[in-house]
Amino acid sequence: MTLTKSALAAVLLASVALPAFAEGELNIYSSRHYDTDEKLYSDFTEQTGITINRIEGKADELLARMQAEGANSPADVLITVDTSRLSRAKNMGLLQSVDSDILEERIPANLQDNENDWFGFSQRARIIFYAKDAVDSPPVTYLDLADPALKGKVCIRSSSNEYNQTLLAAIVTHHGEEKATEWAQGVVGNMARSPQGGDTDQLRGLVSGECEIAVSNSYYFARALRTDVDGVSAEIDKIGWIFPDQDGNGAHMNLSGAGVAANAPNRDNAVKFLEYLSSDSAQVYFSSGNDEFPAVKGVALAESVAKLGEFKADEVNLSDVAQNIPTAQKIFDVVGWK
Repeated sequence: MTLTKSALAAVLLASVALPAFAEGELNIYSSRHYDTDEKLYSDFTEQTGITINRIEGKADELLARMQAEGANSPADVLITVDTSRLSRAKNMGLLQSVDSDILEERIPANLQDNENDWFGFSQRARIIFYAKDAVDSPPVTYLDLADPALKGKVCIRSSSNEYNQTLLAAIVTHHGEEKATEWAQGVVGNMARSPQGGDTDQLRGLVSGECEIAVSNSYYFARALRTDVDGVSAEIDKIGWIFPDQDGNGAHMNLSGAGVAANAPNRDNAVKFLEYLSSDSAQVYFSSGNDEFPAVKGVALAESVAKLGEFKADEVNLSDVAQNIPTAQKIFDVVGWK
């Protein structure tokens, strides 16, 4: 196995303690697993002269590590995916409030924590996809996915997936626990197969004919438009898509976001980094580098993202949605969503 310079650095950092206090440095714990993020880090260093040390890992492992390190943790910034993880980090006491005029001006209020413990910096729409040759009238809302007419036709990820947890939490927020439970039960009844794989695997299910309807984040499909994704790109013209609930609340958006660690030894640099992530240059790169929607309004979209078309996004406060994640997890258990 050959490691890139950045990957080797991450491995080495994982095996030794990072320096707790060092001027001009920033220690980042990140669960984002995208090589394209290298440009974000190098641009920040070029602009500020601040050296970035980075540990990458799965979100839950990083949270456990920060908790175990306690007050001696070298972590300055936590970067992770989805409101559920950001909320969990806050509830574990791993983040601290940030007072920044720049972040308040740049990041919409619904994409940040009510107490400024975390901020969203990029977005992904949770889209309904369908097989064009099999579906004449695709579902147009999330609630439509529970229609008995779709029995045996829907591919969707497991209940352990954070994207589904936040989607169901948003449905609880909008429609209440009883309606959300009915919806989840209906979706379970409509599954074409037991939940398996990631978002791209749901799209592959459409191409293979295993299902007629699938739920996936927008950037997985946009990536398949931009580059060759096995099992999807070669037959991508077979797939249609719907931004759900355009006459109602709008398409559900989940986040990739960050917060300043509770015991950050380089707090000022950490705040500078969060402010940098809200800059136009960083926001453009989230879209061009990883096919995401920027959090800051008015920032240009990558061609692959723009191809998805304009749509109405759900502007529900995601900090409020995060409070309903425990309810969503309970519902998944009740209805037997594996």
